[in-house]
Amino acid sequence: MDISIVIPCYNEFDNIPKLGAEFFPVVDQLAATRSVEVIFVDDGSKDGTFAGLQEAFGANPFVKIEKHPVNRGLGAAIRTGLAAAQGDVVITTDSDATYRFEEIIPMLERLGPNVDLVTASPYHPDGGVMNVPGYRLLLSKGSSVVYRLLVSWRIHTYTALFRAYRRKVVDTVPFQSNGFLAGTEILVNSLMMGYQVAEYPTILHSRVKGTSKAKIMQTIGAHLRFQSQILQFKLRRMKPLPNSSMKHSAADYEEKFL
Repeated sequence: MDISIVIPCYNEFDNIPKLGAEFFPVVDQLAATRSVEVIFVDDGSKDGTFAGLQEAFGANPFVKIEKHPVNRGLGAAIRTGLAAAQGDVVITTDSDATYRFEEIIPMLERLGPNVDLVTASPYHPDGGVMNVPGYRLLLSKGSSVVYRLLVSWRIHTYTALFRAYRRKVVDTVPFQSNGFLAGTEILVNSLMMGYQVAEYPTILHSRVKGTSKAKIMQTIGAHLRFQSQILQFKLRRMKPLPNSSMKHSAADYEEKFL
């Protein structure tokens, strides 16, 4: 399998038509030259998302639909999707098209031979945001500034779900969060394990249908705790974080940091 695309969903029934109209044409483009699978993870939705996904896309032989019986959180949904993915490259993206689905193809082009992970980056000088609520922008952009100070200044955005991972990153990078911290945790841990990360500057759009599922205070607390762990790790080491030429196993990294 060349490419797996993982899409977590929680109460996203209203966005299913958009997936059919805007996402699957991109899948068809990819499938013209590569083998592709799509993995939806319904994270305990209460609005008929699972049944809607099955009705709309369940007959497609390259579509898998995983289901959590209860809502477990975005990180848990990502974990389920990554475990089911078979691709040499794994893409994760939002179901609400806050990052446009057509951006998948140019983002993949950034995944060159010396790149292990590509992350969408609206906070890059060449990226941008459109109509995103101020409180969400403050949380996401503010958190990214702190991670830039703690981990790597060259990465501008640490909070995007829209990413492309090589198989070795999926198989070796640990993350513990079941919530919205998970995406940040994967990126930070990848950097600290020495994987090569590239940014894909793009536009973050506001959600058109449905509402954000992020619990603001809970997410802020999770980021603060994780940032504190990183700082403590650096203080214990009393030297810079591992640079890009140093590869560390997951076991070695977990022993030293997690």
